[in-house]
Amino acid sequence: MSSQANAGTFILGDRVVNRMGYGAMQLAGPGVFGPPRDHEAAIAVLRAAVEAGVNHIDTSDFYGPHVTNQIIRETLHPYGDDLMIVTKVGAVRGEDASWQPAQSAEDLTRAVHDNLRNLGLDRLEVVNLRLMGDIFAPKEGSLAEPFSALAALREQGLIRHIGLSNATAAQVAEAQTIAPVVCVQNHYNLVHRKDDALIDALASQGVAYVPFFPLGGFSPIQSDVLSRVAADIGATPLQVALVWLLARSPNLLLIPGTSNLLHLSENLAAAELELPDDARARLDAIA
Repeated sequence: MSSQANAGTFILGDRVVNRMGYGAMQLAGPGVFGPPRDHEAAIAVLRAAVEAGVNHIDTSDFYGPHVTNQIIRETLHPYGDDLMIVTKVGAVRGEDASWQPAQSAEDLTRAVHDNLRNLGLDRLEVVNLRLMGDIFAPKEGSLAEPFSALAALREQGLIRHIGLSNATAAQVAEAQTIAPVVCVQNHYNLVHRKDDALIDALASQGVAYVPFFPLGGFSPIQSDVLSRVAADIGATPLQVALVWLLARSPNLLLIPGTSNLLHLSENLAAAELELPDDARARLDAIA
């Protein structure tokens, strides 16, 4: 697997991380619920990601629930000094695998302690408050109460940095009046670009933007232009979708997820690709 050096680095919180990271969601079972079909394969993928230079892993204790964090601990603990594990709170899973909001101070405190226990940590480096709008889009509304609860946990020393997930620009601005925001994790990719202005605003502030569903999520990105560009540069369409994101702005940190070693290798290899100017212009025009 390739080195991640060509993807560059960016500061997340107060740590430098490689821009090509890994999302652990798919380490859980189908529907992000229950254990993986192949526990040893999940361990192998996670170990291979870190060996390839990934030092930014995105997770949550509501993946499984508890499953991905427990696999991360089993595979990687004690953690290397350069490894940044970023988690999320703000939801719980029902017995029917449903995703349910859990945003009270009590809910968030419990979630932080669950993450600490299952990851085997005394303090969480970055905790994202996952706002529960639509799965693909945020919903306006004040976040003062839940964000203030996380800020209080930060003051207690249980959290080092706070981020937001599925947030609007107005919610980011509101959160920044309460405590520093070190990253925003929203739906963004080659064909879904509603956050263009937010990305640029955060870049000017030195704040990381972490696109979720960078390859389209449950419905992978498909485009004739994307396929033709991929053929022209000798890559897969999904690799091109990743390298386009890396070229979009230096504050974008990628966390493509997979439970397959081959797919992991392909995703990480995108860091080694060069996107010619004419190819980028063709891709820019898709949306």
